[in-house]
Amino acid sequence: QVQLVESGGGLVQPGGSLRLSCAASGSIFSIPLMGWYRQAPGKQRELVATITSGGNTNYADFVKVRFTISRDNAKDTVTLQMNSLKPEDTAVYYCSANIRTRDYGPEYRYWGQGTQVTVST
Repeated sequence: QVQLVESGGGLVQPGGSLRLSCAASGSIFSIPLMGWYRQAPGKQRELVATITSGGNTNYADFVKVRFTISRDNAKDTVTLQMNSLKPEDTAVYYCSANIRTRDYGPEYRYWGQGTQVTVST
């Protein structure tokens, strides 16, 4: 089985910073893609940022410059550094990973349990 465990959410004031981390564990052969999504109350889940195993990144327009995604392939972890946070960044943030459990096997998408980020005074 594969598991994604997130950490690092919390309450921060506008303009502040938070760092989210996610670790994948279990029967993993490779992780071609890792990323972060978020879901605010009453809204659909939306992409925040993704990163390939080769380091190619993709960001939603609303987080460009403010957020940085990175990963450690040796440790199967992905990190989201969030700076200049705004109240509209308040949401539950979910880690995701496209994982192969065997060589030449299919990719399956896995999700973490979510971590709350609240930006408020």
